[in-house]
Amino acid sequence: MYTLLKPFQVREELITRGIRIFTPVIFIRIFQTSPHVTKYFLETQTRAGFLIRLKKGIYTFQTDPLSEEEIANALYQPSYISFEYALAYYSMIPEMVYTVTCATTKPTRLFTTAGKAYSYRTMKRTAYTGYTLLKKENRSLLIAEPEKALADYLYFVSLGSISPNDRLIIRWKTDTL
Repeated sequence: MYTLLKPFQVREELITRGIRIFTPVIFIRIFQTSPHVTKYFLETQTRAGFLIRLKKGIYTFQTDPLSEEEIANALYQPSYISFEYALAYYSMIPEMVYTVTCATTKPTRLFTTAGKAYSYRTMKRTAYTGYTLLKKENRSLLIAEPEKALADYLYFVSLGSISPNDRLIIRWKTDTL
């Protein structure tokens, strides 16, 4: 039965459905394959270079590169982009950030995939708010609002978990004065 699954037809079907990151469960549901056939297909296509395994159980297509923000949202859920990465995104710190930093309600983790580091810091459930779904070039990402990114960052600085950035730029709105 696995010979019926053609890589480019699989890609077209998933892209048509708007799925760029998928798990074996999603694959089984869409293509009505057995777990054995699904595992064989995903392993062989990953070895062939058609698929990229982002981490155990999460795949994407080599032909359709994802943004680092999309990968960050998919690697560890629930999560939203925050801290230094969001501050740099909003031009509140002038440096380029090399690690995508995220907030999560799960335990703290660090993943490295596709040559990029993704850091997830644990937040209390009551503080897990203040993020938005940002649509950018037909892609969606969960990112903290500027004030929330700053609050998250300063909270972890106060705990001593993050060293403070002395180049943080805070822009005050002066139009209300």
